[in-house]
Amino acid sequence: MKTHFEPIFEAALERKYCAISDHIELGADATISGYASLFDQLDQGGDVVMKGAYAKSLTRLKDAKTKVKLLWQHDPSQPIGVWDEVREDGKGLFVKGRLLTETQQGREAAALIEAGAIDGLSIGYRTVKAERDAKGRRQLAELELWEVSLVTFPMLPQARVGAKADTLITNTEQTLAGVFRTMRQTLAQG
Repeated sequence: MKTHFEPIFEAALERKYCAISDHIELGADATISGYASLFDQLDQGGDVVMKGAYAKSLTRLKDAKTKVKLLWQHDPSQPIGVWDEVREDGKGLFVKGRLLTETQQGREAAALIEAGAIDGLSIGYRTVKAERDAKGRRQLAELELWEVSLVTFPMLPQARVGAKADTLITNTEQTLAGVFRTMRQTLAQG
């Protein structure tokens, strides 16, 4: 049940961390693919990205003949590859691209994905249109997408990134991930 609220308009660049549910695949030629955002999933920040939220932004980028940037940990001074395909489907925001292993950070990113040390993607975006539902969650209806980064800690807990081979996650790693999720939630609540 939705309660009518005034739309939320925000100008600042935001980040939304999302591990990939269907695994990022790292190909022999350093290609990667997966979902950078999943629709209709409540994340740890209390946001839900709605279907179609990226459509206008992707159209503007295509018309301007520019691409979404592939960065390392949201650092604009560290591009590590290129996204060759960024599109919405019924599940979320699908991305496919190449790590540039000619760069030091690109080589390191490929090694970290393959080892299972990096397992998340995060989008850098600006909220264009959103409103809050009856429970106070932001329903993100339109987003201006700037970049998709490889990151260490994802925000969407039910999604994970994988490499060529499945990686077993130990109880210690699961416990540590839970501690970081709790810390993120506490910090997000102020």
